[in-house]
Amino acid sequence: MSTANINRRVHIGEVIRNAVVFNLRNAQWDSVNADSLIETVARFFAVLSEREIEYALVGGIALLQYVEGRNTEDIDLIMAVSALERLPELTIETQDADFVRGKFGNLRVDVLLTRNPLFDEVRSHYSTTRKFAEQDIPCATVEGLVLLKLYALPSLYRQGSFIRVGIYENDIATLIHEHDPPLDKLLEKLTRYLNQSDLAQVKQIAVEMQQRIRRFEDRIEDREKK
Repeated sequence: MSTANINRRVHIGEVIRNAVVFNLRNAQWDSVNADSLIETVARFFAVLSEREIEYALVGGIALLQYVEGRNTEDIDLIMAVSALERLPELTIETQDADFVRGKFGNLRVDVLLTRNPLFDEVRSHYSTTRKFAEQDIPCATVEGLVLLKLYALPSLYRQGSFIRVGIYENDIATLIHEHDPPLDKLLEKLTRYLNQSDLAQVKQIAVEMQQRIRRFEDRIEDREKK
């Protein structure tokens, strides 16, 4: 399926509000504060637009443009440090070479910095303008999301982050099943950004995902024949 044929109109504020409200760990959030997230999200993207800040939306919200059923409580963006400096309203909580975590009011924002060359490439070459309920927003393509998630997997395995590994692998498999991106070309692209060991691991994971998808499709086909 071509990404050009996708017509989802995601309401980012409502997605984040609902994720916060239905997360039992967020007992401190009352309905009034949660409802304010809808306005905060709209204001956040309006500020980015008004200041002509270059960025690309990634993460769970971007994924919802292409597949259903993904909840997320934060905004994930790719952005340059220089662009981040033009957003003083974002209170930075943690920062390292590639990532920044902060808050815009009561909205959590994670930033992937373009000084990481893969993040820069995704923003520059694997993003497109998508229509959201709030406004038109620069958003990673299916291929861009697959690149980012494959790239992250070796690090997640080293961290022993079983839950996040499962989420990322499921996201990748779903994108592959729904949209059939050129996986061989994307893996070739990653040769520039991963060492040989990590690349071999990612390629093996991709093979296993494709096998899993084929098994699923074969079972569906067998069921339909009965």
